[in-house]
Amino acid sequence: MFMHSSPISVAPMMRYTHRFFRVLIRRLSKHTLTYTEMVTAAAINHGKAEKFLRFENEEQPVVLQLGGDNPQEMARAAKTGVEFGYREININAGCPSDRVQSGNFGACLMADPHLVAQMVDAMHRASGLPVSVKTRIGIDDQDEYAFLHKFVEVVSKAGCRRFIIHARKAILAGLSPAQNRKIPPLKYETVFNLKNDFPDLVIELNGGIVDLQTAHSFLNRVDGVMLGRAITDDPFILHRADELFFNEAPFAGTMAGVVEGLLDDVERWQSEGEPPSLILHPFLSLFKGVAGGKHFRRAVSQPIKPAESLANRISAALKFIQPKMIADATIKTFSTIPR
Repeated sequence: MFMHSSPISVAPMMRYTHRFFRVLIRRLSKHTLTYTEMVTAAAINHGKAEKFLRFENEEQPVVLQLGGDNPQEMARAAKTGVEFGYREININAGCPSDRVQSGNFGACLMADPHLVAQMVDAMHRASGLPVSVKTRIGIDDQDEYAFLHKFVEVVSKAGCRRFIIHARKAILAGLSPAQNRKIPPLKYETVFNLKNDFPDLVIELNGGIVDLQTAHSFLNRVDGVMLGRAITDDPFILHRADELFFNEAPFAGTMAGVVEGLLDDVERWQSEGEPPSLILHPFLSLFKGVAGGKHFRRAVSQPIKPAESLANRISAALKFIQPKMIADATIKTFSTIPR
């Protein structure tokens, strides 16, 4: 079964990993695996699939993450994903938000591994695609290792071969999604134990990882590492990913050069009627630690005027980046990391 197992990936994140941000990532790394934002099966089946599923050809490899709790609905959405060109589907069994819980999916699905198994089977049968699962190490007071072990055991028997594990439990009542990313303690050893117990499965680690050096150091314990908020804070972290994880030439340009290379895309997206705020959003995390970076981001984030050219706005903002190079503090070196 074909599957986009990757040693390095960027997590699916609501309001961040839309196609505009994913294109930016792809300009920095040809191979880092990316995910869509979570899309509910209902939104695809009963809404505008084009709005939620469209992506640029250059984005591949990209995985479609679905949310839902009905095997038939999830299967139908997965089949639509095939029609749009996705080559892998991921089930969200890790999000702790109240909105997601009200739909009986996300992290609360951990309490019903047999339902998740039914969805995996139905989605694979309908789409022919591999189906992976992103989840947590537990929920609320169900955080003993046996709980996670049973979940993976049951779901893997339905054909899921890849699990991405956020190494924190989810507290479903009393904590916001942001708090659930910080307050429950990280327990990497739990994920390492899972890989030891399921050596034939692809087990990937997520949670609290902020740089490629740290991510690389975990690859002797798990099959892959997923970064999240660190990438939204500074996408340029990925500029050496292809060299470190795929033994290929690193990105050879500058962040300013990447931005200049995106201007034609920005112009096209705007002409297609895409929301200006979404188009500009990926540029608001750039040039951290670079002289003129704050001025760049401030210029990009100004209120949008009717008929204003977003490409011209971004181009004008680049004038604050002088010289057009990345500050030494931002450049990551990996000479001490074993290959």
